[in-house]
Amino acid sequence: MAIVYGLKVNLSVAMVGMLNHTAIKSTEHHDAELNSTISDVECQPANNDTHGQEADGPFTWSSEVQGIVLSCYFWGYFISQIPGGRIAELFSAKWVMFFSVAINVVCTLLTPVMAELHYLAAVVMRVGEGIGGGVTFPAMHVLLSRWAPPGERSLLSALVYAGTSLGTVTSMLLAGLLTATAGWESVFYVMGGLSVLWCGLWITLVADDPRTQKLISLEEREMIVNSLGRRTGSTERKKLPVPWRSVMTSGPFLSILVSHTCSNWGWYMLLIELPFYMKQILKFNMTENAVTTALPFLSLWFFSMALSKTLDWLRAKGSITTTTARKIGTLFASAVPAICLFCLCFVGCNRSLAVALTTVGVTSIGGMFCGFLSNHIDIAPNFAGTLMAITNTVATIPGIVVPIFVGVLTHGNQTISAWRIIFFVTIALYAIEIVVYTLFGSGEQQAWNDVEENKPEQKPLHDEQKTQV
Repeated sequence: MAIVYGLKVNLSVAMVGMLNHTAIKSTEHHDAELNSTISDVECQPANNDTHGQEADGPFTWSSEVQGIVLSCYFWGYFISQIPGGRIAELFSAKWVMFFSVAINVVCTLLTPVMAELHYLAAVVMRVGEGIGGGVTFPAMHVLLSRWAPPGERSLLSALVYAGTSLGTVTSMLLAGLLTATAGWESVFYVMGGLSVLWCGLWITLVADDPRTQKLISLEEREMIVNSLGRRTGSTERKKLPVPWRSVMTSGPFLSILVSHTCSNWGWYMLLIELPFYMKQILKFNMTENAVTTALPFLSLWFFSMALSKTLDWLRAKGSITTTTARKIGTLFASAVPAICLFCLCFVGCNRSLAVALTTVGVTSIGGMFCGFLSNHIDIAPNFAGTLMAITNTVATIPGIVVPIFVGVLTHGNQTISAWRIIFFVTIALYAIEIVVYTLFGSGEQQAWNDVEENKPEQKPLHDEQKTQV
């Protein structure tokens, strides 16, 4: 997960060094004069730095083109999730994950060459990365449903999905350092090359199921399998049809869907656009930009694991239910960022306070890993991959819309007022998430998860009755 997210976000940082800011600024200068308002305050560069001291890159991509290049990742992400989730459930989540990283590595290594040809060629590479990235969450949900004992599910889910934060931190810091010292091309060559090592480790160490994993003890294998209510000796996977009608009319599932979509708007806004806010409004230079946008994701990593462990401990003591645990995690991931964004609208050029608010806001988003994001496994472990694919497909729409939305609002209008509009829209979506998930969220397994498994149990009774007659 760290590799996939690292290769996903490195372009957001590298693009700061890829663009010819001087040429773009002069092109959009007239629009900026028309759209600027007296109430906006122009922040001065920190430490007496000036923008001109940083070398411009080769590309004169407008704000709209930048938005397309950043958002096109989600075009591929959108189309691959449901097929990837079903393939992982029916065949092998291990190999689906391998494909995900492999295609990301190839497209990352080719990005510099393609970007030099035309921005549309870079778009093709990003779409390819998105196709690979789209299958990661559904496939990983399938692996977790087969490996994570219910009492440890929150912690294990957080440990795995916190890799997205680790990858974000590492990628932003490394991309900023490489861009500043070795050029923007090195970001893609170095990070893509290092990721190749993972492929060999994954093939060697990972198995789809504890029952086929030879690198663990018999005691551990039996503990995991028995906790999940499965037979130790059987490795046959039941290929159950998805009860689509029950899924799409399930209140708990629809609450996950709404929460995932609203949360992703805020997640992608911070993940993709935070470097540009720091650059455009707060005037951080390249190194400062990388550090200030990466560090919050490091604190997110630690917070998500601490919160997950605490909630698992309270559940084990019987102090809270699974439903309560999921709602607490989701509340942290929505209410706190909303408050921080509201405050950020009014801090002006106070860099220290702005960095503190974004750090707290991004950190608290880690609650989603033990909140709604692991809730699919609770309500229907047999279809965890498909359910994740559905919600993550819909939740991909914000990833497509956010960069374009921000690009349009800030085109020739890189002001605090424009960013306030962006922040208030995000706050409104967080409010919807809080209300819907609090009212309809549930951590209880739904009846339709086992509906097909229960049917065969009735057949032997019917045959016995026929024999007696």
